[in-house]
Amino acid sequence: MTRLEVRHNPEARRFEACVDGALCRADYRMAGDVMHIVHTEVPRRFEGRGLAGQVVQAALDYARANGLRVVPVCGYVRAYMRRHADTQDLLADGKRS
Repeated sequence: MTRLEVRHNPEARRFEACVDGALCRADYRMAGDVMHIVHTEVPRRFEGRGLAGQVVQAALDYARANGLRVVPVCGYVRAYMRRHADTQDLLADGKRS
């Protein structure tokens, strides 16, 4: 698996990484101290390599480090959080996945 260097781009409200000139990203919206992760995207040619998971994990790590709660609007993020029990405590009240 390729290890990505994921960066937070607060101006664009996303976490992103560049792979061979292509952008992998997880977009979010904030509502107070709640991060709504609304979209995850990896170019088709890079699917299945775990890249989306790394970008999402970076977003979740940021949420944890900053005392934020998470609403996984994106289906991929919901599935990711279901598979990773250690992320369940980040879910906003009533949003258990």
